[in-house]
Amino acid sequence: MRITNRMMTNNMLSNINKNKQNVSKLEEQYSTGKKIQRPSEDPIVTVRALKLRTNLTELEQYYEKNIPDAFSWMDVTESSLSTINELLREINTLCVQGSSDTLTATDRSSIVQKLVEMKNQIFQEGNTNYAGRYVFSGYKTDSSLTFMEDTNNLTYNITENFTGEQIQMVSRVSGSYELISYDEPGEDFSNPPQMENTYRIKLSYDKLENFDIGSIRYTKPVTGGESEEQPLFENIRIISAYDSDAYAVEEGWANFIYETGEIILSKSVYEELRTADNIELSYMKTTFNKGELKPEHYFNCVMTDVNKPEQPAITFTKEKQEIQYEVNFNQRLTINTEGSDAISHKIGRDIDDILNCVDDVLHTEGKIAEVKKRMEDMNLTEEQVSRYEKMLEQLETELDLKKEVMQNAFSRGITSSNKEQDRVNVALADLGSRQFRLRLTENRLSSQRVDFKELLSKNEDVDIVDTIINFYAAQMIYNSSLSASSRVVKNSLLDFL
Repeated sequence: MRITNRMMTNNMLSNINKNKQNVSKLEEQYSTGKKIQRPSEDPIVTVRALKLRTNLTELEQYYEKNIPDAFSWMDVTESSLSTINELLREINTLCVQGSSDTLTATDRSSIVQKLVEMKNQIFQEGNTNYAGRYVFSGYKTDSSLTFMEDTNNLTYNITENFTGEQIQMVSRVSGSYELISYDEPGEDFSNPPQMENTYRIKLSYDKLENFDIGSIRYTKPVTGGESEEQPLFENIRIISAYDSDAYAVEEGWANFIYETGEIILSKSVYEELRTADNIELSYMKTTFNKGELKPEHYFNCVMTDVNKPEQPAITFTKEKQEIQYEVNFNQRLTINTEGSDAISHKIGRDIDDILNCVDDVLHTEGKIAEVKKRMEDMNLTEEQVSRYEKMLEQLETELDLKKEVMQNAFSRGITSSNKEQDRVNVALADLGSRQFRLRLTENRLSSQRVDFKELLSKNEDVDIVDTIINFYAAQMIYNSSLSASSRVVKNSLLDFL
């Protein structure tokens, strides 16, 4: 085979170019630290890099954004629940103090004032927010748990459910005497005040509207563990709390006291309802004070804005509202605690009961003090003194009975605060378990980030030591090819003629 100078020249140029390309490739790897610069250089490395980068980006989203935001939300919730727990513990202590019979009127007034303030603070804690979002109001993060101001333009038709076990037996004092009774002709103060036991269903709201509550729907368990709906109970009488027989119920009937939000049951009605597993009541409320819990967070209800008659009524359905964050691949975690799971109307209503009972005791003590003051009048006749003495005797009996009612109210406050603490503790335990799961997920993601970064580095990055060695070797080969070519090309046949 004949080898020409042109063939040799072409081969030399081709080899020089290959060596130069090799030097260039290694120089790019040396300067960038990456195995490839273009997808066409190695499609397998490219596809694997895209997948790893996508996974790593998702991990960064979970680890650096979603999880810290979830922790912050949970920390705010935990702080608020812990504060509520402390307030309930203090309420329990005050109720124990209030049940003592040795307290003065001033002591009781001080205790009641503290209880009211703590109740307001508990409800205020329900308005805790994180980054402008209320943490206890479920999906309605733009709506506070309580009314932020007095509201009288919203009408709520509320449906509330009870069980027979929630029917309470309470005591009331009947036959009380007022100072004006002294001047009533024929009043001989011979009938002493008496204690009456009644059964009641206490609604979550008081100061309701004077309207027909309609009927009571209820179901009772039957054989087989199922529940059967019973006939509507419609013997309900609407009555004012200022009516003398508000708590005196005709047999077979129930009294709806709209000012106090109580359904007073006769003995036979109580016996019928006490085994019910669901008692459904519907009522209306249009006036709310600042700090009262909003019905839409607790009950099925229909809200109408009287200032906007053209706007259709809004129906709220009470259901589980879990705000979930995606904290890992195909893993979602509930971060919120609903207000209805931690804060109830009951503690507020029981404190209102205590307030009313203490006011009754203070009122009776005031009547006794006034009678004693009148008896100091030296101009009184023996008959007048005798009437005042009889009246004083009945008032002292009334005071003893009302003190017993008040102590019962404080006892219910002790029980209620204990149950509310249990409710808050359950909410805290549930929140703590979710925080623990989130912490485990965070630790796992931290390990996964390291693993994915290592895989990505192995896939994309070059071994810098090997690259340097290979680069200098390629550079030497390239220089050698240039040197060899310069020696061969300068010789020709003419040099030997």
